[in-house]
Amino acid sequence: MARLEDDSYTNLPTSHLLGSVPAVVKEEEKNANEYAAPEANMQNFPPNNGGERGHGYQSPRNSGGDGQSSTNNWQGVFSISSYTQYFNVDTDIVLNRLLSSLHPVSGDFFSKIDANPDLYGLVWVATTLVFVIASLGNCATYLMNRHSDSSTSWSFNVSYLSSAACTVYGYALVVPLAFYFLLQYLGSNASLVRFWCMWGYSLFIFILASFLLVIPVEFLKWIVIILAGGASACFVSWNLKSYIIGNDLTLILVAAFVLQLGLALFIKIWFFA
Repeated sequence: MARLEDDSYTNLPTSHLLGSVPAVVKEEEKNANEYAAPEANMQNFPPNNGGERGHGYQSPRNSGGDGQSSTNNWQGVFSISSYTQYFNVDTDIVLNRLLSSLHPVSGDFFSKIDANPDLYGLVWVATTLVFVIASLGNCATYLMNRHSDSSTSWSFNVSYLSSAACTVYGYALVVPLAFYFLLQYLGSNASLVRFWCMWGYSLFIFILASFLLVIPVEFLKWIVIILAGGASACFVSWNLKSYIIGNDLTLILVAAFVLQLGLALFIKIWFFA
């Protein structure tokens, strides 16, 4: 009898009693499971490597409304962590891409970088080219002046450095951006990161050519810069051709060729005159 009474007491509901604590563990677990860390806005930039090439910047959907989505997009663009994936390359990959840029008519550079386009080459090659043409340009100027006047003393023209920075960085950033928007407008599935990557590595040949431009022989310097500019221009045009197959956009290829060759002539005339 006493045992039955004990069992009846244990089965009584206790949630209404004063001082009792309701079970909230399941509710807390539910809330914890519903929370998820927000995704980085650059996660889908560049787009997935599917059948079509890049579609440019893409942001994950945000259920908080258009205003909140726009704010998060801008935060992703100006967040350094969003770009770390484009610097995740090792030495072997960079060297392979540098060597590929020296084969102007292969036209397969985009297929090599499709799985992992990088911005490391753009930053590293452009920065190296800035310091190389600024320093060697001063050396070439000194040797030419020394050849005509033996009493010429060495002096470093600092303006070469600022001119080189404005020219190289401006060209490497603005020109691919312009072609990206142009091809997007014309209906081609262009990828901005891949364009920056390709144009960045296309400048590598100018680093090699700059060492030969120090030779104080004007005829030889013109041959070197024309060959280097022509090779770089062919590299850009042949690889850009893969984005306009089936479209009559030959004028775009000509424009890319002329711009690349124009950069080569500017380097020769301005820094190695």
